[in-house]
Amino acid sequence: MTAVAFVGLGAMGERMARRLLDAGHELSVWNRTPAKAEALVAAGARRAASAADAARSAEVAVTTVSDPAALEAVTAGPYGVLAGLEPGSLLIEMSTVGPAALHDLAEKMPEGTTLLDAPVLGSISEAEEGTLRIFVGGDEDGFARVAPLLVALGEPILVGPPGSGAAAKLVANSTLLGVLSLLGEALALGERLGLETEVVFDVLASTPLGAQAKRRRPAVQEGRYPRRFALGLAAKDGDLVVEDAGRVSLDLRLASAARDWFRSAESEGWGELDYSAILAFIGGKKRPGS
Repeated sequence: MTAVAFVGLGAMGERMARRLLDAGHELSVWNRTPAKAEALVAAGARRAASAADAARSAEVAVTTVSDPAALEAVTAGPYGVLAGLEPGSLLIEMSTVGPAALHDLAEKMPEGTTLLDAPVLGSISEAEEGTLRIFVGGDEDGFARVAPLLVALGEPILVGPPGSGAAAKLVANSTLLGVLSLLGEALALGERLGLETEVVFDVLASTPLGAQAKRRRPAVQEGRYPRRFALGLAAKDGDLVVEDAGRVSLDLRLASAARDWFRSAESEGWGELDYSAILAFIGGKKRPGS
């Protein structure tokens, strides 16, 4: 059993924290919106007075938040996670915030503590089932220390030194956003050229987009996109991909175009919908649920 502090209890974080609690770990929890901790506290977790208080009582602290600004908010200052870390303790940063935010966090880590970055690939159902892919950046000793904890959440994979997990997650997300954007454009093209939607999907089955088209076909045909991952968060991830590519002087034209689709949809009020609703947006459809 490991004493774990879990900071950030959104849709993913709450489910991940519950799996750790159900696996028998001692859990302290804190969230900027206190009500989000209620269910976990009722299930046996300790409600911490602050992020620092949560970290102070733990061998391992975990953060999972929405973006770099939120990470700064929960880690910095006298009540942040970093203020509560004790020598020998370890922080696992599991958000999608990009390598730059991880490097900034690493520079602020207290002496004698260890930082690993371990963002996850998957959404709500994978978090509930413990089948997330977890990209871990760090050294082998740190990985060996946290792997037994992370297996409750899914499959941890050591992908390189610190910062590599954040980089791997951006690589993965760049493909997700790009494929959805391309699928949306292909569907829109087929419709405008007079093909029935069913015919377009049959055509796409024979292309490299076949698997993704098959997966999204029911949602498109029904016009329903159950929320698993908010479109606004996908737009944020697109920003991270483009910004970090810029930092290494890499011109990613397709990634930039995909990001622009998601930013446009968000600006028109689609941000709280599932990110797959971008297929309807690209096709000029009415906003689902409106």
